[in-house]
Amino acid sequence: MANKSTADKVATIQKGYTLEGATIELGAAIVDGELYKDAPVRLPLSMMNRHGLVAGATGTGKTVTLHMMAEQLSTAGVPVFLADIKGDLSGLATAAAGSDKLAKRTESIGQAWSGKTFPVEFLALGGDGDGVPVRATITSFGPILLSRVLELNDTQESSLQLVFHFADKNNLELVDLKDLRAVIQFLISDEGKEALKDLGGLSKATAGVILRELVTLEAQGMERFFGEPEFDTAELLRTAPDGRGVISCLELPTLQTKPMVFSTFLMWLLADLFEDLPEAGDLDKPKLVFFLDEAHLLFNDASKAFLEAITTTVRLIRSKGVGIFFVTQTPKDVPADVLGQLANRVQHALRAFTPEDAKALKATVSTFPVSDYDLEETLTSAGIGEAVITVMNERGAPTPVALTRLRAPESVMGPSSAELVRSTVAGSALLAKYGTAVDNVSAYEKLTGKAGAATGAAAPGQPPVPSPEVFVPGSPDPTAIDDEARRIEEEILGRPSSRQPNSQPDSRPAPPPPARRQAPASGGMMDDITGALGGVLGSGLKSMARSMGTQLGRELLRGVFGTSSRRRR
Repeated sequence: MANKSTADKVATIQKGYTLEGATIELGAAIVDGELYKDAPVRLPLSMMNRHGLVAGATGTGKTVTLHMMAEQLSTAGVPVFLADIKGDLSGLATAAAGSDKLAKRTESIGQAWSGKTFPVEFLALGGDGDGVPVRATITSFGPILLSRVLELNDTQESSLQLVFHFADKNNLELVDLKDLRAVIQFLISDEGKEALKDLGGLSKATAGVILRELVTLEAQGMERFFGEPEFDTAELLRTAPDGRGVISCLELPTLQTKPMVFSTFLMWLLADLFEDLPEAGDLDKPKLVFFLDEAHLLFNDASKAFLEAITTTVRLIRSKGVGIFFVTQTPKDVPADVLGQLANRVQHALRAFTPEDAKALKATVSTFPVSDYDLEETLTSAGIGEAVITVMNERGAPTPVALTRLRAPESVMGPSSAELVRSTVAGSALLAKYGTAVDNVSAYEKLTGKAGAATGAAAPGQPPVPSPEVFVPGSPDPTAIDDEARRIEEEILGRPSSRQPNSQPDSRPAPPPPARRQAPASGGMMDDITGALGGVLGSGLKSMARSMGTQLGRELLRGVFGTSSRRRR
């Protein structure tokens, strides 16, 4: 290696990055201190769902790298998700202005540069910022992610999972924090203890810890992140009318005060996508590229269950057409099981000012293939806007390691004007859908008996639900439906039905019906079951069977993070 000539080194890079399909252009190689614009460094578009890592010390240009990659992905028709921690990425909506310095840089790497704007959707968690509000229901967020936010230990997390299990089985919708608090308070009451006697029960001490953490969460103003309307992560997969991918830019203006909440919410978005998307196999380009900035926040003090869930998601979401790029300071910030799945590496400069820095440097070098560079020296001497790169080529093999001078973004490297951001949000089709929070009937209203008239309009396409006392012409006999429902439940679940037989009617007052929500798209095993039952039993019983399928879904359809979106029910 040491005896190779500069020309041979350049030829190795040229050959390694000669690719046939569509690519993301990253820049031009630097070999032996010289820049070679005829040795371009690029990343195959079809390999971007093999995931990646963008790392480097503070101030070395990681955010600009995300910016540049997002522009090219959008141009290629690939939607992008970015977490805008410093507010700089809103500049994607504003065309950059040229300068002599910029022209000199772009000419040196062979980049044909022109200022451009890109289609950007501005989002904000719970409306904490100027963007379209992004909310999640408590039940969708799930016990594992919520335990992470509440910083619960393993025993407390297990107890929280029991609470979710009880709510799922008893049709108690956990929409916001008051719903969860109401269910926990019920379960430590005398009546609740009886309901949990077969499941081990919930200790008052553990319940007290969880309730105190919920109060802390509310005191920090984070209750607005949970509620309805819940954000549909399918919105992240949109393209603009001109075919370019929409760049969803999530504002995180107060990250420093709530780092655990924000990083966990990003994981919820990813987990929800994982549960919703079908298998896609190998694609010419990904359906979405998801940049997880400040990735170390995800893993700090993470429980074993949480780490296992992240590893599983990263491993399996690739086949659903989603690429994930973790953005952090050093590869050491990412657990080995996750790091081993990140095939595309963009490593900016590292510093070695302390013994800990030196250890991180050595660990980083050890994660790269053998190369023609002295990587310890290269990584400590690389300039701003330069990075050491190796990616996966179209055959699935690593490309040669190349120190690269990166391309310049074509939109503003900094924030767009506040007026532009506000006008973009005001004109967004998502604002009407998610802009106003609603408080529908859920667990709190059912358990407390308080009036729960929904504040939001009914979802379209839902038929009216008559009162049980009202006879509807042509409807089947309610007694026959109850008997058949019990029989079907026992056959499918393999255990005695929880329904009361008609000879012993339930004397308890019926809870108010849950707010109607838009029905999920047809498809999947449950639809096959209910379709078959409907054909055998008649149209009147088909809706009953579908309703029971929804109940089964509550018991069976929680994902690797314990997430369970209402939209999939």
